[in-house]
Amino acid sequence: MTTQSISGRRRQALAAAAAVAALLTTAACNGGGGDGKDKKGAAGFDAANNKVASPSTKKGGTLKFAGAQDADSWDTTRGYYGFAWNFMRYYSRQLVTGKTEPGRAGTELVPDLATARAEISPDKKTYKYTLRDGVTWEDGKPITSQDIKYGIERQWAQDVLAGGPVYLRDVLDPKREYPGPYKDTAKDKLGLKAIETPDPKTIVFKLPSPNSDFEEMLALTSASPVRQDKDTKSKYGLRPFSSGPYKFESYTPNKSLVLVRNENWKQASDPVRKALPDKITLTLFSNADEMDNRLLNGDYHLDINQTGMSPQGRIKALKAHKGNLDNPVSGYIRYAVFPQTVKPFDNVECRKAVIYGSDHKSLQTARGGPVAGGDIGTNMLPPSVPGSEGQKYDPWGLAKNDGAPDVAKAKAALKACGKPNGFKTTIAVRNNKPVEVATAASLQASLKKVGIEVEIDKYDGSQTSGIIGNPSVVKSKNYGIIIMGWGPDFPSVQGYGQPLWDSKYILDSGNNNYAMIKDPAVDKLFDDYVLELDEAKKEQIAKNINHKVTEGAYYLPFVFEKFVNWRSSELTNVYTTDAYSGQYDFISLGLK
Repeated sequence: MTTQSISGRRRQALAAAAAVAALLTTAACNGGGGDGKDKKGAAGFDAANNKVASPSTKKGGTLKFAGAQDADSWDTTRGYYGFAWNFMRYYSRQLVTGKTEPGRAGTELVPDLATARAEISPDKKTYKYTLRDGVTWEDGKPITSQDIKYGIERQWAQDVLAGGPVYLRDVLDPKREYPGPYKDTAKDKLGLKAIETPDPKTIVFKLPSPNSDFEEMLALTSASPVRQDKDTKSKYGLRPFSSGPYKFESYTPNKSLVLVRNENWKQASDPVRKALPDKITLTLFSNADEMDNRLLNGDYHLDINQTGMSPQGRIKALKAHKGNLDNPVSGYIRYAVFPQTVKPFDNVECRKAVIYGSDHKSLQTARGGPVAGGDIGTNMLPPSVPGSEGQKYDPWGLAKNDGAPDVAKAKAALKACGKPNGFKTTIAVRNNKPVEVATAASLQASLKKVGIEVEIDKYDGSQTSGIIGNPSVVKSKNYGIIIMGWGPDFPSVQGYGQPLWDSKYILDSGNNNYAMIKDPAVDKLFDDYVLELDEAKKEQIAKNINHKVTEGAYYLPFVFEKFVNWRSSELTNVYTTDAYSGQYDFISLGLK
């Protein structure tokens, strides 16, 4: 694509974002109408933002999700997208999970398969749980402690099941002594010594060292039970076996997914899920604008991806359906990251040149402006994570002068890195994310002014883990700049930053440490953090980690993100939750 056509698209995107910002300001002031409802029965602008809109206990109906991107995997072990974790709770359960309440209250852990939170030993190394009565699989067989252990053991099989979080593997087996269930020589394939199952209803975790976030890790869907006789290994994501209130009826990748009621699920055994809809469908679109139009037309109830409507969709919605929109602060930072394996980004001064040469106001505008996009990002720790200093910590002066680029410093950095006339590189961006493409165009335009020539390569977003998640592919394609975003797996610097910044998390496939950071000082700070139980000291370590990463110039943060999400007037029990970075809590949703 020519520079001229990219520039035209950029102008259109920026104009659309400006229009959205103006409309959102009006919507915020008007509150969605005098009585909080519009003529179509919507609950009102921001009515579900950290509070419940349209509460109801009515059961029945078909809940219809739309999406512009499929999950990376529906396998509970392999999936790493936040919306997938949210959705997986329809068909998977965990020992503990987030509370089904709005906002910050949603981050509080409550018992799920377990009868209570863990019984923890005085040395903080032993966690014991007892399973509830009546918890069953979709065929009616009891869920056992052995099923939970086996499900967790699958995290060790990274050669077969790459892509998902491996926190429990690293905490329970830091020396990598267990080979994983597929190479396990034990007859029952339950040879991991760190987890004991003395009987079918008791499970005991033996940690080599304490970890202050251990129960948070058990609340991730990667700690869901998997039954050995139903484990189809790399194909499991095509048809997971349900431990929750719904089960798979059909799934066609990148097209559709249908869940129906699991007749063997018992409400009495599940204090978390109310299972209001009779059926849940997901229809996937290759074009986000088309999807938004179908939402506006009433064909679907909400967007499963929960990353905000497209600029054109937002404009239409704010003009005619503002009472159907919510504008939550997310736990996400949107950013560009510079892989050090791609020259010249192995040189910190070349990375600084991109940071200084970028027009941060333009980047914010491309993402939707201060309301739809978020505040200009100044560092790499989201405001929702303890230890964050928000915009107060701005070592590069990104929010200074209303986000204007610092051309003098950019050119000085280019000279210092031996590229006084600039250099050429490639931006990798997901092809099914119009706002990311607009952001790439904005970055391309501002960098050109300081002599950095950038090509934009749009790749299939459903193939993220095998493209930008593969360091060899990144290097071969000369992806010097990758546009991405990240939210906390759980609300701590470990739950947000460890997969991105700890060298232990660099993987050959499914990698998320795109910058390829191998800093012993950062690794040591994470080691200190997981052993620290004092909350104030944990926050200080989190600050130190953020300073090391931000000042290493591995990232260009765009925004501390906000979303504008669609909420159908037909939905009940709608609320945003901090447990899933400002998304709606899917398992509470019902229909009028």
